[in-house]
Amino acid sequence: MDISLALGGGGAKGNAHIGIIRRLEQEGFRIRAVAGTSFGGIVAALYASGKTPDQIEELFAGVDQARLYGHVTGDGPSLLGLAGASKLFDEVFGAATFDDLPLPCALTGVDLKSAREVILTEGLVRDAVLATIALPGIFPPRRIQDWELVDGGTLDPVPVSVARMLAPKLPVVAVVLTSPVGAPARMLEVNIPYIPNIIARRLTHMRPAQAFDIFLRSVEIGNRQMTELRLEKDDPEIIIRPAVHHIQLLDQVDVHEVAKLGEAAVEEVLPDLRRVTAWPARLARSFVKRGSENGK
Repeated sequence: MDISLALGGGGAKGNAHIGIIRRLEQEGFRIRAVAGTSFGGIVAALYASGKTPDQIEELFAGVDQARLYGHVTGDGPSLLGLAGASKLFDEVFGAATFDDLPLPCALTGVDLKSAREVILTEGLVRDAVLATIALPGIFPPRRIQDWELVDGGTLDPVPVSVARMLAPKLPVVAVVLTSPVGAPARMLEVNIPYIPNIIARRLTHMRPAQAFDIFLRSVEIGNRQMTELRLEKDDPEIIIRPAVHHIQLLDQVDVHEVAKLGEAAVEEVLPDLRRVTAWPARLARSFVKRGSENGK
């Protein structure tokens, strides 16, 4: 039961990806390719490098989440830096390139210069990870070649087409972390590291923070709509939506508990997963693909 995987962005919600991958493996599904954006890109790169879901979970659980941030010399303008995260990725990936990964993998970014999506499948893995998680305005853009890259979720919140590019003959399982269209957008909660909670609460009630809240909620609403439009266009065979909508981007979470939410989400779609990986569905996809190629 071979599949390809498209892991969407969502900050701290992305720990659910760990449980999803673990449950898929337990049910006998073989992930032959993985694409990811934002936090999904981190998990995709780690899994493609050979780490098991248990190892990824222990890695994330053992990290002091408040120490992932901080600016370094040369950072572009941003609310937060990624000094701690950069050090972590240096330790985990070292000088590994995409060619060194045992599993086909691609991450996505958006180039601020050309306003286009960039699919990262070459070069240092650590650089690609830092690019795909560069939330605009929150984290500094990442310069790779001539690109100035920010979070790939800006244009493609769940990289279904990229996963299909990596493994054209396989069904794509898309993991979506955004809230459904129409669900209320949550008010801003200040979760900036280094700031005590009492100060954070006061900042939340200041007029600039309230204005920023309106801006962020508007962006979130647009991101949800973008997600749905891309899913409709790219048409993954299976969509998994873990119940993580109560979690905000930079929340400090219990990694183990969020991973369990991912496992539960897989349970809900198991019948459909088995249907799309059964031999009749595989045969049908083969005929469709062959017909489209002959029609070119």
